[in-house]
Amino acid sequence: MSIEVNNESGHEVDEAEFAALGRYVLDSMHVHPQSELSVLFVDSATMADLHVQWMDEPGPTDVLSFPMDELRPGRAGEELAPGTLGDIVLCPEVAAKQARTAGHSTAEELLLLTVHGILHLLGYDHAEPEEETEMFALQRKLLLTFLANR
Repeated sequence: MSIEVNNESGHEVDEAEFAALGRYVLDSMHVHPQSELSVLFVDSATMADLHVQWMDEPGPTDVLSFPMDELRPGRAGEELAPGTLGDIVLCPEVAAKQARTAGHSTAEELLLLTVHGILHLLGYDHAEPEEETEMFALQRKLLLTFLANR
């Protein structure tokens, strides 16, 4: 599994932990072990530019996902083709505000957003209530099991 983590945000980020989380989620979702994922942390100005460019919405957001090869989760024992999953872009400044509101740390919020972004890359969505229930339950399970095992 190739997971590239880059921090261009100016905020302190434990890049090794985010790479480990990415590996854990992709392994748990049975994504081919030779697949690639990129995680990028950016400042709010960069995120605002990306948000306008790709979503046509003003201001910075917490996370954006850019799928590449449209990989989907597999099942245990299933042979899937490797590929480039895509890019996740996170904004620690936005995450810090959300973390304060939620009552946990910025690091925890960024870990949650990373799982959220990976699930989007794997085709999960939360536009409909049933989709939201499924995606958020899986997101919670993956994050809690990662945290319990680190």
